[in-house]
Amino acid sequence: MPATPDRKPGPLEEDDEIQLVTNAIGPTVAGALNYNGTVFQLRDAAGTFDPRSGADISQATHKTLRQLIHLAEEGGPWEGFASGAFQETLPSADPFPTSVIWWTSAAKTEKIVEETIAYNANKTITTDVWKVYAVGGALLFTVTDTIAYSGVFETSRTRTIV
Repeated sequence: MPATPDRKPGPLEEDDEIQLVTNAIGPTVAGALNYNGTVFQLRDAAGTFDPRSGADISQATHKTLRQLIHLAEEGGPWEGFASGAFQETLPSADPFPTSVIWWTSAAKTEKIVEETIAYNANKTITTDVWKVYAVGGALLFTVTDTIAYSGVFETSRTRTIV
């Protein structure tokens, strides 16, 4: 017996089949999929849409996203941000900083990203709080890691994203 599209012998296990019909005017009923010869189109209750629109952003736009993955992993603002960003570490000249803030400039009028650190008696980090700010200074979101230890060895970490 020949293999079916799901690579198993016998009848299809799926209840439905998708049939792609090329239609120059696009899909006409909700749930329909169309390929117009250039792009795919889908239709839902709100109308016809291109499934790629909104999902793809330019490389230049991606570089400027104010997301923690872009700011924390790179140690602050990087490619795509304006030159002149300024990092402030407090307390100054302390081996255990409690605050690291990236500002848009040395004037310190607008924050980009801020990390607040709390330590236990062993000087291991118990909470690590990251805040990311929008252009204009509004808080976008906060990520808090609460860390537990056995001696100096980390045993668990709980992350809260607000």
